[in-house]
Amino acid sequence: MPDTLKLEIVTPEARTFSGDVSHVKLPAAEGEMMVYPMHVPLATQVASGEVIVRQGYEDVFLAIGEGFVEITADRVMLLSDMAIKAENIDEAKAEEARRRAESRLQEHLTDEETATVNAALAHSLTQIQVKRRRRHQIGAGAAPETEA
Repeated sequence: MPDTLKLEIVTPEARTFSGDVSHVKLPAAEGEMMVYPMHVPLATQVASGEVIVRQGYEDVFLAIGEGFVEITADRVMLLSDMAIKAENIDEAKAEEARRRAESRLQEHLTDEETATVNAALAHSLTQIQVKRRRRHQIGAGAAPETEA
C-alpha cells in the first residue's frame, strides 16, 4: 500500500503546490475532510478556507478560495480561484483589501460587480484568518495542527 499521494493545487495564475504528501486536510463544501493514500475516488467542491498538507515531517498551510477537488487512490487535484502559502500572505495587504471590499459593498453596484467584490472580500478574509491562526499557533508555542 502506498504511503504517499500526489497533490497538485492549481489556480488560474499558477501551480501553487505540487508534491508527494502523506495526507491533506481540506475544506470541502460539506465540511473538512482528510484525504489519505488509497482514498475512494471522489470529486467535490471546496470552500474557502485552510488546506493543511503533511509533507514528510512538516506541515504546509495554504489559504484557498472556492474550487473543486478530484481525488483518486494516489492523487489529489485541487483547482481553486486562490491558493497562497501561509508564509506568503501579507496580512497588511489582505486587511487593506478587506477594507476596500467592504467599502465598495456600500456603493450601488451591478450584480456582477457585487459578485466580484464579494469574492475579493472572501479571499482577503480567508488570508487573514489563515495568517492569524498560524501566527497565534507559533506565538503560543503550540505544535502544528495535524492528525496522525
